[in-house]
Amino acid sequence: MKMRIVVVGGGISGLAAAQRCLELAERQRLPIELTVLEAASRFGGAIATEITDGFVIEGGPDSFLSEKPWALELARKLGLEGRLVGTNEQFRRTYIAHRGRLHPLPEGFLLLAPTRLWPFALSPLFSWKGKLRMAAEVLLPRGPALADETLASFVARRFGREAVERVAQPMIGGIYLANAEKLSLRATMPRFLDMERQRRSVLLAMRAQARAARSSGSGARWSLFLSFDAGLQVLVDALVQALGPARLCPSTAVAEVNRTPTGWQVVTLAGETMHADAVILAVPAARVARMVRNSVPALASELASIATIPSVTVSLAYPASASPQPLSGFGFVVPRTEGLLTWACTLCHQKYPGRAPEGTMLVRAFLGGEEQAAVLGWDDARLVSAVREEIEPLLRIRSEPLFARVFRYPETMPLYALGHTERVDRIERILDAHAGLALAGNSYRGVGIPDCIHAGQRAAERICSQLLERQVAAEQRVVELF
Repeated sequence: MKMRIVVVGGGISGLAAAQRCLELAERQRLPIELTVLEAASRFGGAIATEITDGFVIEGGPDSFLSEKPWALELARKLGLEGRLVGTNEQFRRTYIAHRGRLHPLPEGFLLLAPTRLWPFALSPLFSWKGKLRMAAEVLLPRGPALADETLASFVARRFGREAVERVAQPMIGGIYLANAEKLSLRATMPRFLDMERQRRSVLLAMRAQARAARSSGSGARWSLFLSFDAGLQVLVDALVQALGPARLCPSTAVAEVNRTPTGWQVVTLAGETMHADAVILAVPAARVARMVRNSVPALASELASIATIPSVTVSLAYPASASPQPLSGFGFVVPRTEGLLTWACTLCHQKYPGRAPEGTMLVRAFLGGEEQAAVLGWDDARLVSAVREEIEPLLRIRSEPLFARVFRYPETMPLYALGHTERVDRIERILDAHAGLALAGNSYRGVGIPDCIHAGQRAAERICSQLLERQVAAEQRVVELF
C-alpha cells in the first residue's frame, strides 16, 4: 500500500521538500502518495515575481547565494542552469546613508570589518576615533567563552559602537529587518565567532582569507548572488511543473495536525480531514505552533517563542532621466540612527540585467521589522508616499514614478533572538520522539533561499528514511508469517 506524505506549505521550502520526497521515493522504490497543501491561491510563498511592461518586479527575495550549494544544485537538477544570471559586476558597490547623504562602503569592507587599509582610512563614513578603535581590534584578546551573545555586543566588543551603528546594524538589519541588539551572533553570523575563537583577531582572520582567495587564482564561475532571467519565480514554476497539478492543493489552509494510532491527521480550516503516514510542516514556526498545540504541546511551546517579523517592499519605476546623477551601485542600507522607515533600497535595474526596459529605473525599498509592524496596515498610497519622501532625496530623483507596486508579508522573516540555536536543538530533540513529523522553512537554521531549500530537503530525507524503515519492517513481518 502507498504511504501518504502531506507537505503543509507551498513556499520554496515545502516545494523543495516535496520534490526531494519524489526523488527519494523513486530511488528507494518507496510507494508514496504526495500532497502539498498551500493556504494561498498561489505557490511560492515569499517568492513572487511580476512582469509588467518589461519590468521584472520581485515582491520578496531577488537573489540567492551561490556559495551555499543547495539552490544552485536544485536549479541544475531542474534544467534551469541556462537561465541563471549573475549580478552586473560594474555596479557591485553598496552605499550607506549617513547624515542625509549616501557614502560608499569602503572597498574590501566585508559586512563587519575592513580587509583593506587605505579605502577604509580615507572613508568619510567613520570618524578618526572610530577608525582607530576598529583598527585596534588586532590587539584585543579573545573574548569570554559565552553560550551566545547579540550581534551588537560582539561588534561593539571587537570594533566599537561606531562600527555597530554605521555598518553592522544597517548591513545585517538589511538582511534580517531586525535590531542587532536582539539578533543572536551564533544564529546569524557564526563564522565571525569562529574567527575569534580560531585566530583571536577577526580582522587578521578576514585579511588572511582575502589573501588566500586572491592567491588561489581560481575565479568562481558564478557571481556571489544569482537569480534567473525572469526572476526567482522561474524556480518556483519549475518545481510546480515537476510536482504536477494532481499533487498540489492551493487555497487549502491547515488548522491542526493531530497524532493518531497509525500516523497523523491533518485538519483543514474548511473541516476536511486527511490521514497521513508522515507530515512535513513548511510554514513559519508560529503557525506550526498553533497546528500542533494539542498533539505535541512541548513542541508548540518552543515554536511559539520564535517571533516572526512583518515586512513590506515598495517597488518604484522611473524614467532614467529622473536622476541626472545616478548612483553607481546595487543600492544602499540605512542605519537606524538616521530615523528613516526604510531599511534598505535596491537599484534593481543595475543589480541584474534585464530588470527594466532601456531608459528606465526600477528601485525597491524594504520596510517593516519588529518595531515598525504598524506599516503593514498602511494603505498603498501612504506607503508609497513615505518611501518616496525618504529615498528620492538620497537618490536625487526629481520626477514622479511611472508606477508603484507594494507587497506585504505578515509572517515571513523569523527573529533569530539570543539563544536561538539552543532552542532549535531542543525542537529537534522533541521531533526525534515523534516519527513521521518534520519541520522545514526559514524559522530554524537560515533565512536565505539555499537554507530554505536545504531545510526542505533534510525534512524529506528524515521522513523518507523513517518510512523506508517502516516498509522494511512490514515486509519482514510478512516473511515471518509465511
